[in-house]
Formats: sequence, structure tokens, C-alpha cells
Amino acid sequence: MAEEIKAGCARPTGGPVGEKVDVKKETHEPIVKEVKAMVTVGQKAPDFAAPAYHKGKFISVKLSEFLGKWVVLCFYPGDFTFV
Repeated sequence: MAEEIKAGCARPTGGPVGEKVDVKKETHEPIVKEVKAMVTVGQKAPDFAAPAYHKGKFISVKLSEFLGKWVVLCFYPGDFTFV
């Protein structure tokens, strides 16, 4: 099922989480970004993996592991922000 992961802190990169550094800026090639549609009420949620804290350990869980079960997903913009 879920496998344990090593938890740690990371410095902010100055951009959205997971955004990679743009190496194309030096070559002056156009940057192509993938645009995904937002999930709306009534649609099936896309499968994703996320870190979780369970029974004293940090683990990685996938939404697809809970197929057919009730799941509550909670999202927030971030700790200590005014959003």
C-alpha cells in the first residue's frame, strides 16, 4: 500500500511547488507550459500521490489506493499565510 518516505524541510524555490528551473531562457526558445483544466463539482478527481503522516511515520499515498472507499480531501493554501 503506502510506502514510508523520508520527511524533511526544503527551501522555497521562488515559484510554485514542483516547478522546474527553466533552462530554455538561455537559448531564447519559446517556453511551452502544459495547461490542465480545473476539476469541477461532480467530476472524478485525477489520481495523484501526496505525502501523509500516518501512525507516527511520513508516507506517500495515492488517491487510487482508496478506490471504492469514502475519502475526504482537505486543501489549504499554506501555514502562516493570509490567504
